[in-house]
Amino acid sequence: MRLLQFTAPDGARRVGIVHDADRVETLDGVDRMRTLALDAARRGHTLAAAADARRSGASVDYAALRADGRVLPPLDHPEPTRCLVTGTGLSHLGSAAARDAMHAKLAAAGAALTDSMKVFKAGLDGGRPAPGAIGALPEWFWKGDGDWVVAPGAALERPAYAGDGGEEVELVGLYVVADDGTPLRLGFALANEYSDHVTERSNYLYLAHSKLRECSFGPELRVGPLPDSVHGHARLLRGDAVVWSADWLSGEANMNHSIANLEHHHFRHDRFRRPGDVHVHFLGAATGSFTAGVETRIGDVFEIAAETFGEPLRNPLGAPRTPLRHVAVRAL
Repeated sequence: MRLLQFTAPDGARRVGIVHDADRVETLDGVDRMRTLALDAARRGHTLAAAADARRSGASVDYAALRADGRVLPPLDHPEPTRCLVTGTGLSHLGSAAARDAMHAKLAAAGAALTDSMKVFKAGLDGGRPAPGAIGALPEWFWKGDGDWVVAPGAALERPAYAGDGGEEVELVGLYVVADDGTPLRLGFALANEYSDHVTERSNYLYLAHSKLRECSFGPELRVGPLPDSVHGHARLLRGDAVVWSADWLSGEANMNHSIANLEHHHFRHDRFRRPGDVHVHFLGAATGSFTAGVETRIGDVFEIAAETFGEPLRNPLGAPRTPLRHVAVRAL
């Protein structure tokens, strides 16, 4: 099952079940995915069962929703500061050739490993523990809150102070914390983590700065467990031209950490288990145009697709909203 949040023609928020690229069946009596999930948890139902129970039989034109810019992120919170956006990196194995090269370097006697390589190796050695066991600590970063999330189809700002703005092709896990503090995974969605790679590569200690950028995910929430292997395709469009394209892989068969291990190391923090909060957790980049030496331009469109996730995620690269200026603090 794939679910969607959208704004109806009358301006009301709605949740629906995606049937195909043209039709979304609306759900009765629910205007937000978070509400549906918490109600399901309280009744002891699955999210899919809760959605099935609210089928209205009425449909809206999905293509029209996309064309009119009325598709919302598939999960949010009415108080944006209670939607926490985070992620992990160094979690994907990459292509077979890259994987072989990585293993060869790790196996080389006396090889001097960078900090990044040490973290990657820790995942290879201990990132997939037995069920219920605690595995290796992954990389982790803070992305922002709900105000840093833009809707599918909306522009991702390239701030005036940025070194660049490039897509990061990946998936997100989407979560709501239950009344008793239990994290509830609703499912997964396509995602563009969108980062400043020029700033990051100038010094790895600037990683935190590079991640403080907008992001997007959706348009659809895929309910249920993540397939063991996800096969997708990504493109960078400039007008009618395809500037860059690549196939990408995700899912645990292509990762050095299990989803459960990434989830444990995020939700082990008590403050991340506050009832009612929403969590959007990026699972690690599979590919991106920056790795191919592509310089993005304002107006370029990022497109991320995988058949099992429904419609592609598309976002243009937007111009700075404010000019570069010194921000002064006023003493009281």
